[in-house]
Amino acid sequence: MSSALYALGRWAFRARRAMLLIWVAVLAVLFTGAALLSEGTENSYSIPGTESQEALDALARTFPQVSGSSAQLIAVAPEGGSVTDADFESAVEDAATAIAAVPQVTSATSPYSSATSEAANIASDDSAVIVPIQLSVTTSEVLPSTADALQSAGRSLEAALPDGSEVAVGGQLFSQTSTGISVTELLGIAIAYVVLFITFGSLIAAGLPLITALLGVAASLSIVLAGTGFMTITSTTPLLALMLGLAVGIDYALFIVSRHQDQLKHGLDPEESAARAVATSGSAVVFAATTVIIALLGLTVAGIPFLTTMGVAAALAVAVAVLISLTLTPALLGFARWRVVAKRFRPGGTDAAPIEIVEHADASTATREDGSPVASSPLDLDPHATGRPGDAGQVEETAEEAARSIDDDDGEHPPARRGFFWGWVRTVTRWPAVTIVVIVGLLGLATLPAAHLRLALPDAGSLEEDAPGRIAYDLIAEHFGPGYNGPLIVTGTIIESTDPVALMDDLAASVAAVDGVAAVPLATPNETGDTGIVQVIPEGSPDSEATKALVAELRAMHDDWQEQYGVDLSVTGYTAAGIDISARLADALLPFGLLVIGLSLVLLAMVFRSIVVPVTAALGYALSVGAAFGLTSAVFVDGVLAGPLNVADVGTVISFMPIILMGVLFGLAMDYEVFLVSRMREDYVHHGDAESAVDTGFLSSARVVTAAAIIMFAVFAAFVPEGDASIQPIAFGLAVGVAIDAFVVRMSLIPAVLVLFGARAWWMPRSLDRMLPHFDIEGEGLAEEFALADWPSPGARFAIAAEGVRAAVPGLDDETDASPHLDAIVPPGAHLVLLGGTDGERTRLLLALGGRARVAAGRLKSVGFVVPPRASAVRARSALVRFTDSATALDRVRSALDARPELLLLDGVEEVGDPGVVGGIRSLLAEAGGGAAAGAVRRRPALTIVVAARDDDAAGRMLPEGAPSQRAHLAEPAAAFPADTAATLTTAG
Repeated sequence: MSSALYALGRWAFRARRAMLLIWVAVLAVLFTGAALLSEGTENSYSIPGTESQEALDALARTFPQVSGSSAQLIAVAPEGGSVTDADFESAVEDAATAIAAVPQVTSATSPYSSATSEAANIASDDSAVIVPIQLSVTTSEVLPSTADALQSAGRSLEAALPDGSEVAVGGQLFSQTSTGISVTELLGIAIAYVVLFITFGSLIAAGLPLITALLGVAASLSIVLAGTGFMTITSTTPLLALMLGLAVGIDYALFIVSRHQDQLKHGLDPEESAARAVATSGSAVVFAATTVIIALLGLTVAGIPFLTTMGVAAALAVAVAVLISLTLTPALLGFARWRVVAKRFRPGGTDAAPIEIVEHADASTATREDGSPVASSPLDLDPHATGRPGDAGQVEETAEEAARSIDDDDGEHPPARRGFFWGWVRTVTRWPAVTIVVIVGLLGLATLPAAHLRLALPDAGSLEEDAPGRIAYDLIAEHFGPGYNGPLIVTGTIIESTDPVALMDDLAASVAAVDGVAAVPLATPNETGDTGIVQVIPEGSPDSEATKALVAELRAMHDDWQEQYGVDLSVTGYTAAGIDISARLADALLPFGLLVIGLSLVLLAMVFRSIVVPVTAALGYALSVGAAFGLTSAVFVDGVLAGPLNVADVGTVISFMPIILMGVLFGLAMDYEVFLVSRMREDYVHHGDAESAVDTGFLSSARVVTAAAIIMFAVFAAFVPEGDASIQPIAFGLAVGVAIDAFVVRMSLIPAVLVLFGARAWWMPRSLDRMLPHFDIEGEGLAEEFALADWPSPGARFAIAAEGVRAAVPGLDDETDASPHLDAIVPPGAHLVLLGGTDGERTRLLLALGGRARVAAGRLKSVGFVVPPRASAVRARSALVRFTDSATALDRVRSALDARPELLLLDGVEEVGDPGVVGGIRSLLAEAGGGAAAGAVRRRPALTIVVAARDDDAAGRMLPEGAPSQRAHLAEPAAAFPADTAATLTTAG
């Protein structure tokens, strides 16, 4: 991957104007789509399969009059007055009649009507009345004009009532508000810019991550808003995408620009530096983004549609952020060139390497004072183009220089062991056991408040105090009790009853006798007498534990009531639905947690080839999540610092906060783990000193990780003071979670653990090492390509160059494997016959030459590409034919040649015994360009053929004449194999 990213970064740098125009065009299309398709967000939550949702769906079919959204009008009499006064009662009844005539309103029931039981909608002290309003459509389908008409009716009633009266319209319809962006959120961006400027010391370099992040957020939000035209998207979804897209967008570009800036300070040409920065830091960015995306898409395990939509939208924001970081960032670096570093590091500066920049039409090339070039491109997408490893004559940098510049903080540029971060790492690793105990203990204490974390969906009680819905909510709670803000509905099919009205009265009496029921204002069958509803007013508020217990109690009595009344009852309503959603989300936490922790173990084991690193990383993530839950519960449930933080509602946390926080924080934790520990592993692999590797890796990456974490914290924290009840706990949890994970876990706990384990921290069982795929996130494969750029001979081009190449044997350790090795130099258009060894040994070597088997030892280039780093490119340019009989042999060769390969691999030639078929194959190979003459006139490289054969005669009969042909007898491995030893080769033809 690093090689592909190198080519992408180099192309984006060169074609910077085209890249900029592409992104401008993409954004223009997305903005237009959002403007034309967006229908706004909707705060409607549902979970298919829950009791409440199934009951609501049934009511929509059998009792549509009560299946839509609802609202409540409360009228409060002036002090000393009574709602039973004639003028007050008359005005309220007139208002109810007027409201009933509003479009989409099914009914507006007067509290003075006999339809309500025991005047339940009149306060016990006659201080207030409630007018229940039923709508014919769901909340998301209510027209803005309908909502405005209801509020207008409330204002008209207040004007008609005696002075001092108070009227408010609220209820389910007005329990949600659309969220937006305030100045406080913009402050987070300003803080991010300051941090970037301090980190880079350049105004231009500091601005680049902000530009790419803002453009990425604009693109992802446009897609999300356009999606509202096709699906229901809650208002929290774009805000979550905004928060996450902005934070990771800045951080991803930060990592790339930081690597680029360091390389420029070491004298690398801007074009080459940008390409290498994308190849190295970009690889880590892709890995980190992939973990975030997988975690966010993993939210689908909850089986909740709106949560799935949130996860997909947030994953989209991350994907756009990484895409724009990898493409637009190098393009912007092309415009900035040397201006991203201080003048003293530029050509001619006091701290600059002695280089001179010469401008060309297509790109710039750096030269030293003696005229020799520095850091020209060693890689391109086309393996035969100028500057790719393999075209060694075009590579203008030695292998040693290339390898050093990839590992720019090692070798001749080790990080200085002084300053703040040196003191940090030495402090946390001086007594590693003490550090571990202290950190685990403190984070454990921070987790304790999570034990009473209460989850609920936001209702009108979490709105701003001056919102109409919040005013009505508070007035109802004051004059009637909190339960009136969250009525429940008990419903069932009564089609078998001979007296539906009497049945509903009996049911109402039974429900009213249940502990926790404050009132039963309504119990009625529908017009056809097949479905009945009982409206239940709980004693507790909608988000209280008492109401949750009441719902459970009513459902527990299902069997008793079915036996007594013959009715299959369900508990539903907006409040019950919220309880069901919270329960489903809570149940999803454990499987989701196991998913992300298991994912982290596998991914980090792939990257670091270690047991200790992934296990401690996963445990550290668990500590971070627990502490974030605990601190969020302390603030939003217990009210600690609720005033200074301007918390809108205390007592509960939005239901999907925990699972969202777990998903996002998992990805961010893996970011910091990768960027910190990868440098430590790199140093350990090079030098073998475990403790020194921790120090060196920490010093190499701590500055950038610190900047990234501060930026993340600032962006998330900016959404807390002015956010609504939905986004505040999520933003707070992410902010404290990022700070804890970055500074306490990754930068303190993990170094202490690695020092405590020493070299054992980098151990992995060989069997597991062979089983897990490799993932190169620091450009190690690219460094290997640079190191072999001039090998085997500067300026020469070979189809195959192999030295001591040994193919891996499944199930055997590479160090103890005694398989024969191969040494060969094969020019394009020539033939190579592999002889000697067993059938399996020849086949494995043949597959290794084609990038289809792992190389266990030696150096190998096939069709100009270094293997294994570019094995996929070799596979794409080669074809394999395995003969099993004469009948299918000709068709197999013809099919392979149809792909126009540069390298053709033939195995099992002895199986083709028919002379006519052998002759046909020989003719096909000659026609395809197997001969030197044919290759000379072809525009693409001549076809090179490699044959694995038991004897030379079988291969000779099949190969066309006229091309150089070599015989390689597989050599047994020597105890000490000289680098310049040649294989036994025989030239024929």
